[in-house]
Amino acid sequence: MRVYRIGETREREALLRRLDVREEGVKIMARKMRTLWILIRDLRTPAANILKQDALSIGADLAVPGGVITCEKERVDALLIATEAQLRTLARKERAQPFGLKALALELEGFLLEAKAPLRIMGVLNANEDSFYAGSRFIGPAALKRIEAMIREGAAIIDIGGVSSRPGSKPVSVEEELARVRPLCDAVRESRLHERVLFSIDSYTPEVIRYALESGFGLVNDITGASDERVVNLAAEYGAELCIMHMQGTPQTMQEHPHYEDVTAEVDEFFAQRIARCEELGLPRERIILDVGIGFGKSLEHNLTLLRNHETFLHHGCELLIGASRKSMIDRIIPTPTERRLPGTLAIHLKAVEHGATIVRCHDVAEHRQALAVWEAMEG
Repeated sequence: MRVYRIGETREREALLRRLDVREEGVKIMARKMRTLWILIRDLRTPAANILKQDALSIGADLAVPGGVITCEKERVDALLIATEAQLRTLARKERAQPFGLKALALELEGFLLEAKAPLRIMGVLNANEDSFYAGSRFIGPAALKRIEAMIREGAAIIDIGGVSSRPGSKPVSVEEELARVRPLCDAVRESRLHERVLFSIDSYTPEVIRYALESGFGLVNDITGASDERVVNLAAEYGAELCIMHMQGTPQTMQEHPHYEDVTAEVDEFFAQRIARCEELGLPRERIILDVGIGFGKSLEHNLTLLRNHETFLHHGCELLIGASRKSMIDRIIPTPTERRLPGTLAIHLKAVEHGATIVRCHDVAEHRQALAVWEAMEG
């Protein structure tokens, strides 16, 4: 007799099939394989007591502070520990409960959503002379050659921007930004490149965004997180996707003193509010992409926390984009000049993909295509 432990969830599912378990049985057992840890903030104490008992009754658990049973405090934070199967059952139970548990049930069901979109690589092209990584700057004929190269290397999306958003960067006029990106927009339209891959405009300027969308671009990458309703309206009007990125402050101020009480909760609430507003303005959730904004008003620890908890943002039902390519957080972990940060970039991006990201924004398309192909092969 030999005994050994099975590691990854996908490997466990494959083993069940090799054992000739019925497919319905595989699905049921797969939901029992993965344990979720869900932090619930500001929960009413009576609700915590009910949730604790309901969780225990199905084999899950809820970690709560002492004194909850006697309702010493009006509200508490709690940590729910449950498998996917238990979470599904628990959410069903809480739909009939008082004290806000019905609303919580809807939130819990969101964590059972699965990303169904295929992995896509977004190649970066900066039509300016001051982006933090010189290797991403291309102007004139060289820019078009770089676009063609990224398409050959495996990019499904090309993200073009005319203004640097690095910490401390200076804003430019609408006229200057448009002058930088207009030639590329024209080239994309005239060469019909938008029929081969999706083009994204990295801008929050309505005039520039409109010009790009009229040139065949299909995605708006907005670092201000849909703060301008005109941008949302343009995405809705042209049937484009919109990437909502979180940023604390502005590129000029964001890294001065970034501060959060709970960075994951605050970014999550930001997304919830912006998604709701986008839907009110006619942009469906299916066309919204979320980006936690690594390095945009975050310390190293904030960035690491968001990466560790990246999977939590899937409950919004939107695709997740990760964009940490060659960023300074790598240098803060191990001092490394920008041009030598590719290994750190790949480590961050692969972890984010493992935690639900389906769009990887990067400077090095070929290297990411290889790394993601190997990762997908290992994941089965």
